[in-house]
Amino acid sequence: MGTKNCRCCNQPLIHTFVDLGISPLANSYVTKVKLSHMEPMYPLLTFVCEHCFLVQVEDFESPEHIFSDYAYFSSYSDSWLEHCRVYVERMTKRFSLSGNHQIVEIASNDGYLLQYFKEKNIPVLGIEPAANVAEIATQKGISTVVDFFGSQLAQSLREQGKQADLLLGNNVLAHVPDLNDFVAGMKLLLSDQGIITMEFPHLMRLLESNQFDTIYHEHFSYFSLSAVNRLFENHNLVIFDVEQLPTHGGSIRIFGRHSHDESKAVSTKVADLLEEEVVAGMTKLQTYKEFYGKVVRLKRQLVRFLIDIKERGETVVGYGAPAKGNTLLNYCGIDQDYLDYTVDRSPYKQGLYLPGSRIPIYAPDQLKETKPDYVLILPWNLKEEIMVQTDFIREWGGKWIVPIPEVTVLG
Repeated sequence: MGTKNCRCCNQPLIHTFVDLGISPLANSYVTKVKLSHMEPMYPLLTFVCEHCFLVQVEDFESPEHIFSDYAYFSSYSDSWLEHCRVYVERMTKRFSLSGNHQIVEIASNDGYLLQYFKEKNIPVLGIEPAANVAEIATQKGISTVVDFFGSQLAQSLREQGKQADLLLGNNVLAHVPDLNDFVAGMKLLLSDQGIITMEFPHLMRLLESNQFDTIYHEHFSYFSLSAVNRLFENHNLVIFDVEQLPTHGGSIRIFGRHSHDESKAVSTKVADLLEEEVVAGMTKLQTYKEFYGKVVRLKRQLVRFLIDIKERGETVVGYGAPAKGNTLLNYCGIDQDYLDYTVDRSPYKQGLYLPGSRIPIYAPDQLKETKPDYVLILPWNLKEEIMVQTDFIREWGGKWIVPIPEVTVLG
C-alpha cells in the first residue's frame, strides 16, 4: 500500500531522496521470548516531491499498528522537560494565557508538557493515541482523549464545546500519514483568535548535518518551512512567526493562525527563513539528490571505526535506545559483533532488545559494571546531557563516540 502521490499536494512521487535498505519499525522493541521469532522488515525508502519539496517515506504500516502501544515516553529526558517548561512560561507570557483559555496538545504523550500549564491552573486537554502512554498522563490528572487526531475528532470535540486557544504539537507533524486531514482538523479545533504552535525537526538541518538516522517508518514526512507553509496556506491558515530551536539536531517552531485573524502580524522572520532555505537549495531537486553520497560515506566511516576498536581488543557499548539509533544501526549493519549492549534510562525499554540488531538494553548502571572503553551516544541530540550523566566513565579512561554529523570521539 505504498504511497504513490505526495501527502501534501497529491502530485506523483518519482524522485528518490535516500534509500536506507530494509529495516524493522524503529520503535518495535523485541522481548526475550520473541528473540527466536521473525521480525517484519520494510523498505526504508524516501522520496522528495518536485512540486512542494516535501520529503516522505513510503508507508507500509498503519498508524494504529505503530502508535497504539508505544515505547516512547517523553519524560525521561531532563533537557526536553526543561525545554517544555520554558515553552510554557514563554507562551503564557506572550499570549497572556490564563484560566479562561483552553490549551490542547496533539500527541500529548505522558503529560510531559501539559503538566506545566496545569500547574498554572490553565485548562488542558491532551490527545494521545497510545493508551499505555496516555494512562501515565491521566495518573497526573491531565484529561486525555485516547484517539488519533484528525478532522473527525476535531469536529467531535467542537460539538462538545471544546475549542483551542492554544493548539500545540511537538514532533507530531512528521508522524501523520494524512497531512491534509490533520491540518483541516487543526483549522476546525482552533478558536477564532487561537494560536497553533508546531515544533518539528527542520529538513534543512537534516541535510546540512547528515541526520539521516532521523528517517524511520514512524516519521512519514520531513519538513522545510516552505513545505509546511504551503500546507497551511491550502487550509486558510497563516504562519505568522517562526523560531529556530536547537532540539533534535535543529528544529523549527511555527506559529499559525486563521487567515481571517489579523490581530497577529506576520513576522519578518518567516520571509527571512524562507529565503534562507532558497539560498540553501531547498527548492532545487539537485540538493536532495546529492545527499545520499554523504550518507554512504558516514556508514563506511562508522563501520570502519568500530571494526578498528574491536580488532584492538577494546569494548564499545551504546547509550540510549532511540528510534534514530535503530535506523543508524540497521542501515550500517551494526549488531552485537560491534556493540556489546546499550543502556537506557527508561524502564519501559530495559530488558528488551533493539529491533533488527537484537542488541540488549540494560539500565545505565551496567556501564559501571563492565567499564567499556567507548560509549556510542545514539541520541546524539542529547549528547551534552548524556555526557554529564555518564561522566563517571572518565574514571577508567572511557570515551564517548558521537556518530552524527560525522564520527567524533570525545573524552
